[in-house]
Amino acid sequence: MTTASADGPIKAIRTELAAELGGLPWNPPRRVALACRILAGEKHCFALAGQVTARADQDTFWTVPWSPAFDAIRLRDVIRIDEDLNPVEGTAQPNPAVRFHYWIYRARPEVQAVVHTHPPSISALSMLGRPLVISHMDTTPLYDDVAFLADWPGVPVADQEGELISTALADKKAILLAHHGLITTGRSVEEATVLALMMEHAAALQIRAESTGGTIAAIPDALAREAQEFLLQPSIIEATFRSFADRILREHPTMLEYRA
Repeated sequence: MTTASADGPIKAIRTELAAELGGLPWNPPRRVALACRILAGEKHCFALAGQVTARADQDTFWTVPWSPAFDAIRLRDVIRIDEDLNPVEGTAQPNPAVRFHYWIYRARPEVQAVVHTHPPSISALSMLGRPLVISHMDTTPLYDDVAFLADWPGVPVADQEGELISTALADKKAILLAHHGLITTGRSVEEATVLALMMEHAAALQIRAESTGGTIAAIPDALAREAQEFLLQPSIIEATFRSFADRILREHPTMLEYRA
């Protein structure tokens, strides 16, 4: 890697990373399957809770059915559904909770993927009714971009919950749902997945920091936004997703074979 110019080190490094890291080799259904395994491997799922969806086209979406759980998903389990939750490819029935995802997609045309999980640290904050605090460099992609829904609407399987959640999310990338879990959105499956991992990491750091009895210090706004822009660039998001995916594929080398 060449030395970055003094007047624009971030810009120079960004250009070099994009050239060096390249893209991902997997199509959207494979990325959905990998996202499920990655999230399961990072303790994001309890039993059958949680969903991953991704736009297939204007009217259909990739997702996975109720069962198997995330830690057993293979490519063969990925289905394509329409807005009425009817299977278009595959015959399994999706988790009915993906209905609230559609409210997000309708309100946010730029969103290409949505992740919803119940990881331990986020769930703990949700039980305390406490918003997420972003105060560490590794979590700055979420800086000033996490909404908070303080009132639990119940199990999100109806349009009322979808409207409430999408309204609370507004233009943010993520939201913490009180008494529930997290939702992250992304320009890609990999972005939504990586942000979910970062959100749980941020919650774990917050709980540990607050347990000392001290006060979490704010980070300078300008520096936080600079770090956010840098760490959210597609090349870094893709490389992060791939590092987790490669680990999964070493353990489960046949999971992306259609009929494995």
